[in-house]
Amino acid sequence: MGKLGNVTEVLPAGGTRVDSDTRPDLSTGDGDHERFAHYVLRDKIMDSAVNGTPMMALCGKVWVPTRDPKRFPVCPECKEIYESLPQGEG
Repeated sequence: MGKLGNVTEVLPAGGTRVDSDTRPDLSTGDGDHERFAHYVLRDKIMDSAVNGTPMMALCGKVWVPTRDPKRFPVCPECKEIYESLPQGEG
């Protein structure tokens, strides 16, 4: 998901704050990682599998993977970020 534009929040003291990098909240709580397969750094997968080390997906989700990612659709935010990365040579 991309940037949605500016969001203005009215503060209790009568002031305002503008958040110019607002993204939709696609999370449904702690179970969100079980709804999607996320993109992560390849060299971190083995460490997470062996040691239970939490991983950070491209979308920012942090979790310890415990399920087969092939059973789930790809996280739309991870996919968008991955597709925007420059292609490597090789």
